[in-house]
Formats: sequence, C-alpha cells, structure tokens
Amino acid sequence: MNPLAGVLGESWQLYRTYARHLLSIAAIVYVIAAIVSAILELAGSRIGTLLGLLVTIVAAFLLTAALVKAVQDVRDGTVNLSVGETLSAATPLIGPVAIAAILAAIVITIGFAAFIIPGLFLVTILCLIVPAIVIEGASPLDSFKRSWQLVKGHFWNVFGILCVVFLVLFAVDIVLWLIFSPLPNFIGHFLSSVVGGTLVAPFIAVVTTLMYGRLSGATVGAGPGGYGNQGPYGQSGPSGYGNQGAYQQYGPSDGPGGYGNPDAYQQSGHSGGPGGYGNPGPYGQSGPSGGPGGYGNQGPYAQ
Repeated sequence: MNPLAGVLGESWQLYRTYARHLLSIAAIVYVIAAIVSAILELAGSRIGTLLGLLVTIVAAFLLTAALVKAVQDVRDGTVNLSVGETLSAATPLIGPVAIAAILAAIVITIGFAAFIIPGLFLVTILCLIVPAIVIEGASPLDSFKRSWQLVKGHFWNVFGILCVVFLVLFAVDIVLWLIFSPLPNFIGHFLSSVVGGTLVAPFIAVVTTLMYGRLSGATVGAGPGGYGNQGPYGQSGPSGYGNQGAYQQYGPSDGPGGYGNPDAYQQSGHSGGPGGYGNPGPYGQSGPSGGPGGYGNQGPYAQ
C-alpha cells in the first residue's frame, strides 16, 4: 500500500483549515525581511545589497523551520503555539537548517549542471531534510541520510508529488505576475515576492511535513507498527490511521476533536487497527472509530 496516497488532498485540507495561522507566520517573516532588505538595498552601497541578501536568506531559513514546526503543532487539531512561540521555537534551528539547505543547494546545483536528471534525483531524495531536523532533531548531515532513507522506497511517488507542487507554484507565479506587472518594477517585484511567498511557503511546508510523517511511519514496517497494514486512503479500519509505529501514534483511545492529541513519535498506540484513515468525516466530524472528532487521540511528540 502506498503510504503517500491522498497526501496532497490532506495537505490542502490542512492548509485551508489552518490558513490563518500558517499565513500569519509566513506574512510576518516575509514582510519584515522584505522591508529590511529593501531599505538596505535602497542605500545604494554594495554592503547594503549584501546585507539585504543576508537578511532574506536568514529569514527564509527561519520561515522554513517555523512552518514545519507549525504544521507539527496543528496536526493534533489545535493551535498550541502562538505565532511568536512558533518563531521562538524555530529560531535555534536556523543554524542546522541553513547548513543543510546550503549543502543541499550546492549538490543539487552540481547535479543540474552535470545533467538535469541527477538534479531532479537530488531534489527528490533531499526534500525531507528540514522536517528531519525540526521534528527529529537530526544534524545537517544526518538529515541527508534520513531523507534518503525515507524517500528511497517511494521515489516515484515523492517525485510525482513534487511535480504537482511545482505546477501549483508555477500557476501562482503566473497569476501574481499578471496582477502586479502593471505596477512599477520595484513595487511589483516587492509585492509579488511577499504575496507569493506568503501563499506558497506554508503549502510546501504542509506537503513535506505530511510526507515525512507518512514515510517515517511506513519505514517501521508492516504489521502492528508504522503505516504497515493500511487499507486504501479513506477506507475504514477499526480506528484512526491504523496501528502506527512512528510519527503521531495513537494513544490508548479515540477522543474528540481535530486530528486528536498527539502521542509520541515512534511509539505505538493501543487503539489503532490495520485500516487507513478510518473513514474520518470532515475535520471535527465523527469517523467510525471513536469519539466525535478527527483522527484519534495521539500522545506528545518526540517521546
């Protein structure tokens, strides 16, 4: 069974449900970084331009970590961390994320320069390095190994999802260009960057974080752990996601609300059975397997 079946649909549903929270995080970081960078560049000096570029790069790393942290937070059906708390929690991760992202950019660039196919291969196998750092606490180098470990058995599925995401981003860019192209170049570029980044960065974070969650469960193996014996996406099992070994396993019983209360990474729950998502209704509506809401009770992350 493909553990990534339906991940884009779930990503869109999660993005829509928590759009206000996720877009707020992205907007704050993008707007502040864009204003500071623009002021530095308007100074007209080479140093100002370099500092503006540095601000933009650091903000991108902070936002990437913060959005993965935010998605991890809201998967239990509630927003437990405020925007400020999410950014504070992500701040110590800027260094590891920056190192991993820079190394990945270098090897991916070499891959594309050598030939397009190696570049596409590297983009695919390294797409989960940030979730590995933020969620598992992996080091930059270990995040490469972890991403490869998770993706290698599902390469074409991951590649296909990334292609769809790229097409979505391309469509958004075209729409924004049509909207802002009549404006003066500087203003149009500024607004396009801020609006585009604010809209698409959270969706990318949702997709990669959900892929990470599903694949980290799938690597545990079939049977009572991991995503093992799942029915097809959306088919009912005795409860919840089924008996998971990793990533947001179920606690002793299903309970009300949202995605449920998360239990621990890599701990198995007690109430899941082998079947899929357990036919949940829309967010907050009753599925066949437990209390009135969501995906079932899960217990604290990273225990």
